[in-house]
Amino acid sequence: MDIKSISKIINDPVYGFITLNKGILLNIVDHPYFQRLSRIKQLGLTYLVYPGAHHTRFHHAVGAAHLMTQAIQTLKKNGVLINKEEEEAVILAILLHDIGHGPFSHALENSFVKGISHEDISVKFMNSLNQEFDGALDLALQIFQDKYPKRFLHDLVSSQLDMDRLDYLKRDSFFTGVSEGVVSNQRIIKMFHVVNDEIVIKEKGIYSIEKFIVARRLMYWQVYLHKTVLSAEFLLAKIIERARELINNGEKLLVLSSIKYFFENTIHKENISEYDFLTAFSKLDDYDVLSSVKVWADSSDQVISKLSQMLINRKLLKVKISHHKFTNDEIEETKQYHQKKLGFSNLEMNYFVFQNQMTNNAYDPRKDEIKILFNNGTLKDITLASDNLNISALSKPVKKYYLFAPNF
Repeated sequence: MDIKSISKIINDPVYGFITLNKGILLNIVDHPYFQRLSRIKQLGLTYLVYPGAHHTRFHHAVGAAHLMTQAIQTLKKNGVLINKEEEEAVILAILLHDIGHGPFSHALENSFVKGISHEDISVKFMNSLNQEFDGALDLALQIFQDKYPKRFLHDLVSSQLDMDRLDYLKRDSFFTGVSEGVVSNQRIIKMFHVVNDEIVIKEKGIYSIEKFIVARRLMYWQVYLHKTVLSAEFLLAKIIERARELINNGEKLLVLSSIKYFFENTIHKENISEYDFLTAFSKLDDYDVLSSVKVWADSSDQVISKLSQMLINRKLLKVKISHHKFTNDEIEETKQYHQKKLGFSNLEMNYFVFQNQMTNNAYDPRKDEIKILFNNGTLKDITLASDNLNISALSKPVKKYYLFAPNF
């Protein structure tokens, strides 16, 4: 008998051996749509700052599914009724939650499609897979879209304490080497319970939740919103923007067929063609983009050539950070200074000097709450239950402004 028909064992560097059982779960993992995730980096261009950060969306999706299995077992032991169909469906939902990510994950989320989130694209992929597998994902789609009566199952897929966050914090910390992001996700899962159809945390798990929120804040500033990471990712987005402009203006630019579809078509929610879009998007990954950038580095267009060379050779844009928006005068002065060196037009200088803003909200009780279940049966939001004043402070968003300009 073929062992693959029984199960598949993955040796994960974070959790050890993970077993994927036969049936729809293994069929999805083996599908080309899902295999594409092994060609998309989890942290985009973060490896330019943290050289170990080469892990992929495939790693993350399988890890999140592994944690989901543990969460379901914990809830069952606590007397929460979850049948086999629901268990399989919620694991499928978390396994496929990121299947809609494009090349370099969040770095290029708005570069190839407009106004369509990766969650929206995930639903389109799931619908396509559901048709292919004769409705096997019906329940998973309901849970993913929060349309299933047991809403706590959706909490496990998408909330402020879901399997997505529990995996990516620990995984990203592991591969970047940023120890401040380490969270005790095993202990947090052991503290899960369900009250009023939502996931809550038992009182003795309160300190693990405090650590989770602090770790998330630190990981955002040290990794996800690191100024050099942002410099690289915005630079890549500018390269794609310039390539699209050249193509639309009829300029000659060598473009791979996998990317050409997205340059020649402005894709947004209203005009999306399900089959054509998914066919094209499923062929798009990091390798297409990086190969194109290497070719464009020798382009006759000096703007895209310069931008591409900067990224390939890691001569990134320098960054100024402020808690206040940079004025138009400050930006214009910076443009003029670098324009003398580069010799580009005022319009072309917008590719090299620009402002952006980022917000870090480690915990947002306005979105949904992390509730602590006390031994007397009462529920309190973590900001009220914690005696750590920092937790209340971390529930407030912090906004920073970034001014990017050449480093020469």
